[in-house]
Amino acid sequence: MPGIDECLLEAMALPGARGAALVDWSSGLALGTIGESPVGDHETTAAETAELARAAAEYESFARAEAGPALGDVVGTAGPPVEDLIVTTRSGYHVLRFVETSFDSSVFLHVWLDRAEGNLAFARIRLRALAEGLVLR
Repeated sequence: MPGIDECLLEAMALPGARGAALVDWSSGLALGTIGESPVGDHETTAAETAELARAAAEYESFARAEAGPALGDVVGTAGPPVEDLIVTTRSGYHVLRFVETSFDSSVFLHVWLDRAEGNLAFARIRLRALAEGLVLR
């Protein structure tokens, strides 16, 4: 099971990966970064993506209250109400994958992919596996 550094190195092995980070969305702090940042500063990117993640995780429109299982829900599952977010820009993709942890989870993986070289479907599958195997030390 990889730790933060190993996880980020594996994320950078994705086709078209330009940068990656593990971010705490409650504080906006980067727990680890690698590669480039879209704005040239990883801490700024972490704070900005944390705002987006926080909105998706807390707004009822995206994270509905548990009134009963929705189509495709697995009864009894726990973890963040949102699995991932994808933001598409003219030049790239930003994939934010929420990480389920044994403590109060407020962590996500952020990968920035070049639009011409990245494979969004593969990135989502790979980030799911990385998030499930991540060990936070």
